[in-house]
Amino acid sequence: MNATFPFSEYLVTAVFALAAGTTIAGALIAVMTTRIIRSVGGLMITCLGLAGLYYFLHSPFLALMEILIYVGAVCITIVFGVMLSEPDEPAEPRRLTRTLRSAAAALVAVLVGLGLAYLSLQGPWPTAAAGAAPADGSVAAIGRALLTTYSLPFELISIVLLLAILGALVIARGGRHRAEPEAGPARRPAAVSNPGTTPQIEPAGADPVPELVTTDSR
Repeated sequence: MNATFPFSEYLVTAVFALAAGTTIAGALIAVMTTRIIRSVGGLMITCLGLAGLYYFLHSPFLALMEILIYVGAVCITIVFGVMLSEPDEPAEPRRLTRTLRSAAAALVAVLVGLGLAYLSLQGPWPTAAAGAAPADGSVAAIGRALLTTYSLPFELISIVLLLAILGALVIARGGRHRAEPEAGPARRPAAVSNPGTTPQIEPAGADPVPELVTTDSR
C-alpha cells in the first residue's frame, strides 16, 4: 500500500503560488518605487521568485544559476554602479505627467500579460511523444539543448550582450564631470601716484579709487 503525504496537492499549489506571488511582488516593487536602491531590491526578490518557479519546473540547475548569477552578480553590480555614480537626480515630472505615464505602463503590462496568458493556454505547444522520457533539467540536458536545438538563440544572446556593453560605453562616454569653482571677478591694480606707496588692488567693474594726493612740505 502506497501512502501519500496528506494535502500534497494543496502543498504543490501553495508552493507555486508562493513563487509566483514573490515574482509579481518583486516586479511591482521594482517598477513602482522612485528610489533605484529599492528597485534593485525588488529585482532581487523577482529573481528569487523566478528561481522558485524554475525549481518547481524540475530544473534545479537553472534555479541555482538564477540565484548565483542574477542575485549574486547582476544585482550586486547594479548596486556598486549606483554607489559610484553621480548623486544628481533629474527633476521629477509634474503630477499629471507622472499619472499618465503610470496609467500607460499599467495598460501595456495588462495587455502583454493577457497576450502571454492566451498563448500559454491556447497555443499549439508541442507534446512529448508517447513513451519518451521527460526532460530532467540536468546540466547535460541543458547543454545538449543549447548546442543542438537552441544553438541559434544561444548565439544571438551573445550579440545582445555585446550591444548592451556598447550602449553602456556610449552612455558613459562623457565620464563623471566635476563642477569647477566659479572664477571670481578679475582685479586690477589701481594707479600709483606716489612711488613710495603700496599699490591698491580693486575689483574689476568697481568705481575707480581716487588717486592719493601728496603734498611736498619742503
